[in-house]
Amino acid sequence: MIELLEGKFFKTFIAVMEEKNFSRAADRLGYVQSTVTSHIQLLEQACGQRLFHRLSRGVKPTPAGLKLSKYAYQFIHLGSTLEEAMNELDQPQGTVRIRMQESFFLTRTSLLIRDFIKEYPKIRLQLENGFQHDIVQQVQNHAVDFGIVPQNPNRPDIFFTPLLEEKLVFIASNDLAEKVETESLGALSRETFISFGTSCVYHTKAGRLLQDAGIEGNSALEYPSIAMIKEAVKCGIGFAFIPEIAVKQELEAKQFKLLPVTAPIVSTHGLIVHQDRELSLAASLLKEKVIGYFCNDAEKSPTN
Repeated sequence: MIELLEGKFFKTFIAVMEEKNFSRAADRLGYVQSTVTSHIQLLEQACGQRLFHRLSRGVKPTPAGLKLSKYAYQFIHLGSTLEEAMNELDQPQGTVRIRMQESFFLTRTSLLIRDFIKEYPKIRLQLENGFQHDIVQQVQNHAVDFGIVPQNPNRPDIFFTPLLEEKLVFIASNDLAEKVETESLGALSRETFISFGTSCVYHTKAGRLLQDAGIEGNSALEYPSIAMIKEAVKCGIGFAFIPEIAVKQELEAKQFKLLPVTAPIVSTHGLIVHQDRELSLAASLLKEKVIGYFCNDAEKSPTN
């Protein structure tokens, strides 16, 4: 089987899987669509399995395709790592893919990324947004070099390095907070809970905390960004559960108030990497930078 496989087949396979469409994959790779079709057919012949379901508006990986994706990512990673190893004899370079929650990127990594790019201008960073489950999945599938997650996934195939403790709080508009002060926490049962959605661990954690406090029956709204969540809270649409640092300025400006739903809750963010991932020099340098930036700086603690 190995004699029938070529690296370009795997690159085409990954492009089709990520784009979910042969035509878009061809545009991404600079091929004509017939070349993409040919590559996938040859790969299916080599594997002896159908790799994609052809749908009316695109394609979807078959179980065999999903299984192959892990090895395809590893194959591409090995090739790029070899190329980078040769190139970085002069200066570190290459692409590093890291996935994290949007709220963590916005509040914690801007200065880190700025300094890293200045120090290593030939290293290209590919920053991706996600939540706990899909970040862990991408690391498991070798689709990214590493990720940053809000809690330890406790998986035997993933190394977790704690970075910092993040204080999480319930916030509301001034009017809603005053209503709670007047009527007790039970008033929240008639209010809307705003979050990133059920894929976010903050949503799940908040649900348990509200239930423990006897607050049930909330309707829920999902927003894709922390900026939209804050705007919704400001407008009085409902209340939210987010990292305190993300609303530090608004709290100081008295645009929001904290809700006394529970004692302070702390989430331990950490860096995750697959135990079998052979990091390139560029990825190793960024990993070292991230760990040093958070673990050696007391100012990053949630109490500040």
